[in-house]
Amino acid sequence: MEYTKALADLIEEFNKFPGVGPKSAQRMAFSVLKKSTEQNQKFIEIVRRAKNEIKQCEICFNLCSDTICEICQDSRRNKSIICIVEEVKDLIAIEKTKEFRGTYHVLGGLISPLDGISSADLNIEPLLERIKGHFDNDPRGLAGTDIQGLRSSKNLSLPGVNDDFESKHNAEDSQPNNDSRGLAGADIQGLRSSKNLSLPGVNDDFESKHNAEDRFLQDPLELVFAISPSTEGEATILYLKKVIKRLELDDNIQMSRLAYGLPLGADLDYADELTIVKALEARVKL
Repeated sequence: MEYTKALADLIEEFNKFPGVGPKSAQRMAFSVLKKSTEQNQKFIEIVRRAKNEIKQCEICFNLCSDTICEICQDSRRNKSIICIVEEVKDLIAIEKTKEFRGTYHVLGGLISPLDGISSADLNIEPLLERIKGHFDNDPRGLAGTDIQGLRSSKNLSLPGVNDDFESKHNAEDSQPNNDSRGLAGADIQGLRSSKNLSLPGVNDDFESKHNAEDRFLQDPLELVFAISPSTEGEATILYLKKVIKRLELDDNIQMSRLAYGLPLGADLDYADELTIVKALEARVKL
C-alpha cells in the first residue's frame, strides 16, 4: 500500500531533518495527523515565529533574538579569550558546564571539499576581522595619546627601555678622551634629541624595544579550538592556523585546543588505538 501524496510529502519533509530516518519520519507524520487542528496551528505558529525572530549574533554568530547575543553583551566575559566552535549546539554544550567565561565564535560548519564546503562558506573572514579588531581597540585607554611624544618625555618610565637607553648614554659620556665617533665639541644633549641621530647599538635597541612596547600595549588574545577531531575538523584547524599566522600577530595570539582521549569512567580495553594514542599525547602531570 502506498501513502497518499500529502502524507508521503509530509514523511519526506520530516525525513530531511538530521538524524531522522524513514521510520522516525513516518511516526512523526502520523503524530501530526493525530493532533487537533488547534494544536497543529499552534505548532505552525511557533515554527514561523522562531524563523522570523531568531537571528545570528553580528559578532559571534550565536543564535539570539537581538542583533548581539547575551554572551557578547556580558561585560563580565573575558573578551581576550575566544572559543571557536563548529555549530551553536557545541557552544551550548560548553555553556552547560558553567566553567568557560570567555566568548565564542561559531564557524557554521567545517571545511569539507567532498561536501562542497569551502572556507568561503564558513564564518572565517569575520573571525579574522574580529581578531584584528581586538588589537585595534584601546584596552588601556591610550586613544589620542601621543605615544612618540611620551617616549621622548623625560618623565616617561619604560622598564627595560629607558634604563638601557640612559646606561648607554652614560657609557658614551664616560669616555671623553676616546672620540671614536667624532662627537668632540658637539651638543650631545641636542644630538640625543635629534631624530636624525644614529647611534649604532643604541638607537636600534631603543626602537626595537619601542616596537615591542607597541604590541605590549594591547591585551593578548587566546583562541581555543573546540572542534571535533575528525578529518574535516583537523583540516579546518590547520587552515585557521595558517590564515591567522598571516596576520603577523604571533607574539600576541595564543592558540590552544581542547584535550581529547579517554572519557571519564572509560575502560582501556574498550578504547580504540587512536583514542589511547591521543590520551597518551595529552597526558598531564599529577
